[in-house]
Amino acid sequence: MAKEELMAELIPIGSDHAGFELKEKLEAHLKALGYEVDDYGAATPAPTDYADYAHRVARKVSTGEARRGVLLCGTGLGMSYVANRYPHVRAAVVWSPEIAELSRRHNDANVLVLPARFISDEDAEKALDVWLSTPFDGGRHARRVEKIELEETGE
Repeated sequence: MAKEELMAELIPIGSDHAGFELKEKLEAHLKALGYEVDDYGAATPAPTDYADYAHRVARKVSTGEARRGVLLCGTGLGMSYVANRYPHVRAAVVWSPEIAELSRRHNDANVLVLPARFISDEDAEKALDVWLSTPFDGGRHARRVEKIELEETGE
């Protein structure tokens, strides 16, 4: 067996204060599933700035140091704005397991963004599980995903 097959996939995770408690639960869930987790903060529920954590996780995915990552904040919007500025990052705000599945199948989302104030712990865990296990469909969706990486041409 190759060394890569023996190593657990690394999942970087980050949240601001609004996502702190849910992040802690999802981190434990990921570890129970056998993933290696890099927690980039927040370390407490004290007020923090979402961008600080989004940059850290998005950078890991953008550079290929991690295949995918997880971010949490109150609405998920701030984290997604930051993460989607990075090349090769497709961060999807997900509020249900069904949206998690579609984000993978149709958009090859590689950063899961959860709105901690608008999703139950149970639905967040289900969404994470679905997102982790759902493959990208490719086909007509591959062409669309490729266009995300193109520079704007003005056409």
